Amino acid sequence: MADPSPPALAQRLRSLTQARVALGRAGQALPTRALLDFQLDHARARDAVHTPLSAEGFAEAICRPVIEVRSRAVDRAAYLKRPDLGRQLDPDDAAKLTQGSDTLAIIVADGLSATAVHHHAASMVLALIDRLPGWPIASVIVARQARVALGDAIGDALGVDLAVILIGERPGLTAPDSLGAYITWQPRPGRRDSERNCVSNIRPPHGLSYAAAADTIARLLHAAREQAKTGVDLKDGLDRLTPLPDAS
Repeated sequence: MADPSPPALAQRLRSLTQARVALGRAGQALPTRALLDFQLDHARARDAVHTPLSAEGFAEAICRPVIEVRSRAVDRAAYLKRPDLGRQLDPDDAAKLTQGSDTLAIIVADGLSATAVHHHAASMVLALIDRLPGWPIASVIVARQARVALGDAIGDALGVDLAVILIGERPGLTAPDSLGAYITWQPRPGRRDSERNCVSNIRPPHGLSYAAAADTIARLLHAAREQAKTGVDLKDGLDRLTPLPDAS
């Protein structure tokens, strides 16, 4: 059996990444430990996709009102087979949303990883709101069986200028709990993906920290409000975005 221990360079690489580097081999196969680790990560990724979203205690964690809604995908099987249904708001739940004078809607959605929401959403909502003093923000929406574009229907129903949807990203074999944020100006059904800004891989300690992600999202929100646009037209680099106001 070949020695599966990686050389010094491979050990250094493995200390910098969760990627599978220099796993070694046993004959023509992986060593038993590497194979078991792969099977465990695969199971975690599958669990992330199929775990139901729980909003229990979420309102208390963020100290704000929460409204729960669903897409038109009636269950997880329909959600996975019919992405179009995950982009449409359930008609009964649409009645829960009313227009007001709020500027921003924050939507928390299961997407393809409720695990990501359970691990990171409350901390991200708190970090983001802390960076938006004075912004009129609607009740936080928790959406089940949701695709990114469901935020357009929700934002349209609330009559807001901007919507941020924090959604569980497609899990990888080393990242089953990555959260993404999508920002849309003037959300309404029919918006294209090119009309959004995305901040992905929110997943401390292996991805973006809550502070770094919230800083970026807040800068994009300020710039979007000033320039009345999001998407490819707003992607000029952080150095060109409006600096965050001093909250002190």
